[in-house]
Amino acid sequence: MSLTERKRKILEAIIKDYIENAEAVGSRTISKKYELGVSAATIRNEMSDLEEMGYLIQPHTSSGRVPSEKGYKLYVNSLMSEDDLTDPERQIIKQSIIKNMGEVKYLLEDTLKLLSKFTNCTSLALTPKASEIKIKHLQIVYVNENSILLIIITDKGVVKNTLIKHKMQMNEEKINIISKMLSEHFTGKTMRDLDEEFIKYVNSQMLNYNNLLDNILDGIYYNLSQTDDLEVLLNGVTNIFNFPEFNDIVKAKAFLNVLEEKQMVANILNTKGITKEHLNIVIGSDNYHNIIKDCSVITATCDIDGIVIGKIGIIGPTRMDYSKMCSIVNCVGEVLKKSIEKKL
Repeated sequence: MSLTERKRKILEAIIKDYIENAEAVGSRTISKKYELGVSAATIRNEMSDLEEMGYLIQPHTSSGRVPSEKGYKLYVNSLMSEDDLTDPERQIIKQSIIKNMGEVKYLLEDTLKLLSKFTNCTSLALTPKASEIKIKHLQIVYVNENSILLIIITDKGVVKNTLIKHKMQMNEEKINIISKMLSEHFTGKTMRDLDEEFIKYVNSQMLNYNNLLDNILDGIYYNLSQTDDLEVLLNGVTNIFNFPEFNDIVKAKAFLNVLEEKQMVANILNTKGITKEHLNIVIGSDNYHNIIKDCSVITATCDIDGIVIGKIGIIGPTRMDYSKMCSIVNCVGEVLKKSIEKKL
């Protein structure tokens, strides 16, 4: 069964209506509110097909439909157009951030207050402490022809390891050669040292292994960002109670407990999702922790000359207005980056 243009338009209408009202959507609602040029009966048939294809869910036999995770992902990937902020909204964001220029940490704290206010979601940030951690020892260990183990020891004695899968089918001898090369290049470096110029240089030394190097770099960034020196900032934590999905007190408390764990929040912000321009969008069960499987996370990375100095983002129900939320996070991220560049 193919996803026709009509099915796409009906799915988009259902998602928009559900985001706005938090109630299952029926064919008559779509027929009345959206000019799709087809009857309610045709819409009902198309909704049945969309449900069969996994894009919609019918919570109860007699109720309408709600979007599934698959539906949200399709919407974010190919149906959604970013909602343009008004000039006054952009000015408020710009002026609020600029007038609060101070230490980077305090700038982030003030930015999160603004982000929570604009989105009505919980806002989060990861501060740049990890940029000063030094790599004391780096080693690549052969596991099999498609897997290696990355081992990093920091100058604080912390040992981190990550299993990395690849498609290059290399033997143990080649992996040992790569390990020696990387150890020579990365030992003594901090995350701040791993700028664009340095990565280009390492790439030039490993021309035959660039794809593998990309995977290893991801592992290095991930491990350095998992250290205890990370500082996590939060704002609007109780905003989750404003959404009907979290009226269940047990569910809401579980959400709050996750946010109390610093490393957990760091993992949430570092989870890879759908990339849209400068944003990372993680939807539902793709999230790091099962407790927030009914949530979505939108993050923006703040980097200066290729060096990541922090991340900001929001977390809210999967029924968030992705178009509007992406616009806000993107705008805040751009203004914050420019503000920090001027400060530095």
